[in-house]
Amino acid sequence: MTQLTLTEVEALARAVHEGQKDKAGRPYAEHLAAVAAGVRARGGDPEQIAAAWLHDSVEDDALSRQWLERAALTARTKAIVDALTKRPREQPEEYARRILATEGARLVKEADLAHNADPERLAVLDEPTRKRLTEKYARMRALLGLAGPGS
Repeated sequence: MTQLTLTEVEALARAVHEGQKDKAGRPYAEHLAAVAAGVRARGGDPEQIAAAWLHDSVEDDALSRQWLERAALTARTKAIVDALTKRPREQPEEYARRILATEGARLVKEADLAHNADPERLAVLDEPTRKRLTEKYARMRALLGLAGPGS
């Protein structure tokens, strides 16, 4: 089976998240593009960049776990997407352990957290939401052994 190219992965991710907005009311694809760019800027490889485009697709029910299992993606890309997919009622410590145990996943999550914690994105949120998310992202960075928000 021929692997999907990064261009095809990007197009797929944009299509399955079409019409979805982030917490700030922006098109969700902007977040995916920022995370993919963050992975690239941090020296990530094509498998990690593909995973960045798809990192929320299963968690958000845009794509199914069955789709991921059968997708024309490398086993490593699938493993990273799976590692980044939060399970129902999963504790942050358990989630972080899975990310750390999956080769290549920490860098993708680092880029995701950096974009989520971007002050410009957080500035448009109400104060309680901004505070809750800032604390949530800081806790996950600590669990993953990452530096501050812009890391």
